[in-house]
Amino acid sequence: MKNLILIPLLGITALVSAQQGYEIKVTLKPITDQYIYLGHYSGKQFPVIDSIKLNEKSEGVFRGNKELGGGIYIIAYPKKDRFLELLVDKQQHFSIIADTTDPIRHRKFINSPENDAFTLYQQEMMGKGKIIDSFSTQLKKSTNAKDSTYWSAQLKKSTDDISAFRKQVITKNPNTLLSLLMQLMEEPKVPPADKQPGGKYDSTFAYHYFKDHYWDGINFWDDRITRTPASLFEERLDKYFNTLVYPSPDSVNKEIDRMLAFASPSKEVTRVLLVRFVTRYLNMKYMWEDAVFVHLFEKYFAQKDYDWLTPQGKKLITDRAYSLMANIMGNPAENISLPDTAGNAKTLYADTARFTLVCFWDPTCGHCKETLPLLDSMYRAKWKASGLKIYAVARETDGTKNDWLNFIRQHHLEEWTNVYYSKEEEKNRIAANIPGYIQLYDAQTVPTVYLLDKDKRIIAKKLTWQQTDEILQLRLKQP
Repeated sequence: MKNLILIPLLGITALVSAQQGYEIKVTLKPITDQYIYLGHYSGKQFPVIDSIKLNEKSEGVFRGNKELGGGIYIIAYPKKDRFLELLVDKQQHFSIIADTTDPIRHRKFINSPENDAFTLYQQEMMGKGKIIDSFSTQLKKSTNAKDSTYWSAQLKKSTDDISAFRKQVITKNPNTLLSLLMQLMEEPKVPPADKQPGGKYDSTFAYHYFKDHYWDGINFWDDRITRTPASLFEERLDKYFNTLVYPSPDSVNKEIDRMLAFASPSKEVTRVLLVRFVTRYLNMKYMWEDAVFVHLFEKYFAQKDYDWLTPQGKKLITDRAYSLMANIMGNPAENISLPDTAGNAKTLYADTARFTLVCFWDPTCGHCKETLPLLDSMYRAKWKASGLKIYAVARETDGTKNDWLNFIRQHHLEEWTNVYYSKEEEKNRIAANIPGYIQLYDAQTVPTVYLLDKDKRIIAKKLTWQQTDEILQLRLKQP
């Protein structure tokens, strides 16, 4: 193993004088009389924080009175289509001399040992990457088991070498930005079974070990982790929640709260985490994630303001949370009381059926006209015998009450409990500061289908007729 980047970086702090702010002198050949830009990674974005115009000698100076936050920065070329990377941390007064024809090999730093080490690391990885690509090509070309085994072993050795190389950097240069980057690139290695008592471990050992050590060496109060590519922190965060956190509101909320507690000393990490979590659970993948979004709102947004959150963003989060609060999975559904076809009030809770399908629909909606007959076919063929009843709420939009009545007669939906939700009723509820049924059931689009149990608790929501049948059959098999 080459000792290419085992440059002692612990002495960096001693090099930092009482100089304030940042000053990065740039010579970037052959660019002249054009602007270049200083920015940094922020997930998949590159916020630009400074710009300079290079002189006829390709020289310029990025300068500011306030220190930059540590992280991986970029110097973007005039068209912003290419850039070179550099590290900014404790030492913020240094020079870089580079050539755009080969910015990694033809690059020199003055007064920045950490960037010297970073350059050597990048050069080493370029070489390792070519070797790995070569081995991968040979593996694809392999025509027999012996060759496949050989090239697979070579690939594994190369990746193990890279991992060992990164660990050397971490060991030799602790507490540096470069060391932090190596930590973000490395995942835990589960010890082999023969290293455990009795020479084996139970089936959950690998999972728990990997999860327990996933964030080793990474501190959530260190805002340098936010100024890195998405592949280093944000995608690592996604992988943790997607593969290691048990998929339930309690488990996810516990992990969110734990991370945000650790991140609380850092405004920037808190911002990145909250934006990531809100964006993820605003666009729900699973029905139970409604409880996660409501938890985020109630604990982190309802009584708090952030200078990075616009009024429009706050309203979006608030409106979405209020649309979900009354229809969280597992909670009792809100009662509904509306007039039926004869004008008599019919309440959702009046029926004691084993299961209730609540369907919000619109007589003028083309998709509703296709879906409701399918629901009725399943009701007559299977669901009715299972003890299910249908409570259908027709929402008045552009049509009339006659459109509603005609559709019921035409499709013989008389066995359903059919009620009508007029514009006037919606207006009266809102005027009285009572949430409308559209909000209570998050039924901005139609048809919206809920499945409730005998206690009117929400089993599932936003269902197709196929999903309704699948979930119902699963519930019928339960004791």
